[in-house]
Amino acid sequence: MTDPNVPPPERPEVVHHTTINNPPRSGGGSWIALLVGGLVVVMLIIAFVVFTNRGGIETPDGTDVSVDIDLPRPELPDAPKMPDLPDVPPVEPPTMPQPNPEPAA
Repeated sequence: MTDPNVPPPERPEVVHHTTINNPPRSGGGSWIALLVGGLVVVMLIIAFVVFTNRGGIETPDGTDVSVDIDLPRPELPDAPKMPDLPDVPPVEPPTMPQPNPEPAA
C-alpha cells in the first residue's frame, strides 16, 4: 500500500482534439418539387389530349337530331298449357252432426 502523504506522480498534460463535421442542411424539399413537377407534366399531357382535335373525336356540325325509332313489338311465346286432370268423382265435404243442447239443471 502506498503512503497517503506522498504527492501523486507528475502526469503529462494530455490534450484531446475532437473534430465534429456538421454538413449544411440542404435538399430537404427536393422530393416535393419533383412530385409537383410530375403532376404539372401529367396535367399538361391530359390538357393537350383533351383540347386538341387532330383526328380525335368528331363533334357534330348541326343540331338536327330527328331519329326514327320504330321497332316491331316483340311477341312472347304462348305459356305452356296446364295438363288435364284425371276424372275423379266429386267428394262431398264431411258434415258434423248438430249438437242437441240440453236445458241447464
